Amino acid sequence: MDRVAVSNAEMLERIEPLVESLGYELVDVECRIGGRDGVLRIFIDAAEGITLDDCERVSRQVSAWLDVEDPIPGQYRLEISSPGLDRILRTPVHFERFVGEEIKVELAQSLEGRRRFRGRLEALDGEEILVNVDGVAWRLPLKMIEQARLVPVLE
Repeated sequence: MDRVAVSNAEMLERIEPLVESLGYELVDVECRIGGRDGVLRIFIDAAEGITLDDCERVSRQVSAWLDVEDPIPGQYRLEISSPGLDRILRTPVHFERFVGEEIKVELAQSLEGRRRFRGRLEALDGEEILVNVDGVAWRLPLKMIEQARLVPVLE
């Protein structure tokens, strides 16, 4: 029986408890499998930041889990890293943490003729975020967000 590649969402759901049990936050998972260039990227964070030792610790644990569970067909590389300056915002906790920061948001479908927004994250309000784009406040439902990222501040 052939195994089917798991989606990013499925891998995130499966790996999150393992990463959290080690004391880290699982920010995102990117699973691109196929050919010789397959990769499973796992982005982790912690209040005090992420070090190379943290990445190695998570890598050892996830590698052991992958060896036992074998959820991914074919060859791939495992990469563990911090979320970076342009980190993904995926959960309500992420949005709440970065209120006041500039973000870029892409919606899965158009809202009043727009899908892309760049502005200051003003608030998380229930199931919506409030983003100020050039002086105009937009209420964006979390369920419509396809992708949201911080805009890096380079000084």
